[in-house]
Amino acid sequence: MKSTLTAIALALTALTGAAQGFPSKTVTIVVPTAAGGGNDLMARTIAQKLGGLLGQSVIVENKAGANGAIASEYVARATPDGHTLMLGYIATHAMNPALQKLRYDPVTDFEPVAMVGYSGVVMVANAATPVKDIKDLVAQLKAKPERYVYATAGNGTAPHFAGELFKLNAGVEMIGVPYKGASPAINDTLGGQTQFMFPSLFTALPHVKGGKLKALAIAGPKRSPLLPDVPTMKEAGVDGVEVQQWYAIFAPAKTPKDVVAKLNKSINEVLSDKDVIKRMEDHGADVETSTPEQLGSLVKSELAKWKAVVLKAKLTAN
Repeated sequence: MKSTLTAIALALTALTGAAQGFPSKTVTIVVPTAAGGGNDLMARTIAQKLGGLLGQSVIVENKAGANGAIASEYVARATPDGHTLMLGYIATHAMNPALQKLRYDPVTDFEPVAMVGYSGVVMVANAATPVKDIKDLVAQLKAKPERYVYATAGNGTAPHFAGELFKLNAGVEMIGVPYKGASPAINDTLGGQTQFMFPSLFTALPHVKGGKLKALAIAGPKRSPLLPDVPTMKEAGVDGVEVQQWYAIFAPAKTPKDVVAKLNKSINEVLSDKDVIKRMEDHGADVETSTPEQLGSLVKSELAKWKAVVLKAKLTAN
């Protein structure tokens, strides 16, 4: 009994020591998409404030590719000491794992740290595309299937799932082109190489406000207060297309609990900053904080939800 109590005391002392000595060097937030997209901007917004709270530099490193799997595998195999984190999101921790077998597990290979926020998904068109609204688009596609091309941030991402759900529920065909993240995908939509995309509001809003993209419909249950005149997909005549992006910070599995707790507290403090909230909201995202346990529950429920969608819609990774 005495030896057991001693072991517990030593373990608790070690944990406390881990948090007291953390961070001892630069903290890196790995972003699973290319620089310039919504995920990247969100990570950099957090990193700017987080460094001051932790007393160490916090940098952002982009590791795009394989629909987020490259970054996810990298972080999952990193030293579990809290110095390597990941801005995971609905694609890396729910949709892509629901779509295909990967070399990481979104539940067992990570410690959930903190929720960051949500952003609705909007269907946009290049401003020069001759489409008035969703009804007009559906009519054109039924008259001439595969007339248009839509960009995705990669198979197993929210733009991919939203596009496939739109095709399924509207009864139309479009050609989907996967990119390595939202940034190159939206750049080609802006340039006219692709005509449509289903990006997050966080990614699309500046281009919609700038007149370079037309917002056709919100792929969610309600309109966005930032685009009050844009109908939901259901209001536009296509039911069953509801996708909401979410973003969160994760650490490698077995990161000490008190280090996770320290990170959670600091990130939640960053997300309570009025400047951070305004910057996120100005780009179409809603800040959402959580405990590590709440985030862990979200990942499990989202994974189950999108596995069911994959089966129902018969989605594949190719």
